[in-house]
Amino acid sequence: MEKGRLFIVATPIGNLADISQRAMETLTSVDLVAAEDTRHSRKLFSSLGIRSQLVSLHDHNERARSDSLVSRLEAGENIALISDAGTPMISDPGFHLVRAAQEAGIQVTPIPGASAVVSALSVSGLPANRFYFHGFLPEKRLPVKQPWRGW
Repeated sequence: MEKGRLFIVATPIGNLADISQRAMETLTSVDLVAAEDTRHSRKLFSSLGIRSQLVSLHDHNERARSDSLVSRLEAGENIALISDAGTPMISDPGFHLVRAAQEAGIQVTPIPGASAVVSALSVSGLPANRFYFHGFLPEKRLPVKQPWRGW
């Protein structure tokens, strides 16, 4: 039996028209889509007319769910991984699943598309021939640490 493939599919980061034709074809043809938030993804799928089965894969269940998804891939099913917006694994879940799939000899295929980091860099006016990405800024304001008073 031939093993399935894991597709890492980028989704739009704001404008639904930004989804690629290849991403649409992949999401409609796979056996299962592992999504960061199925509620968010159902809205996306509904607006794009995609009817593929969804299963959640987020920070709290990824380690436990990866084994069952790899078993399905080994059985010949094709699975797509998506995040809420942009490319999975870039500050989003997916690392454990991709690593487990690679260790099992599963082919992992990127379906490129929108990237918030590259989009922001392209309009920043900063030199774009080199950059360092160390993650996104936190959503919540971090507490300000008070310097040690003995200085």
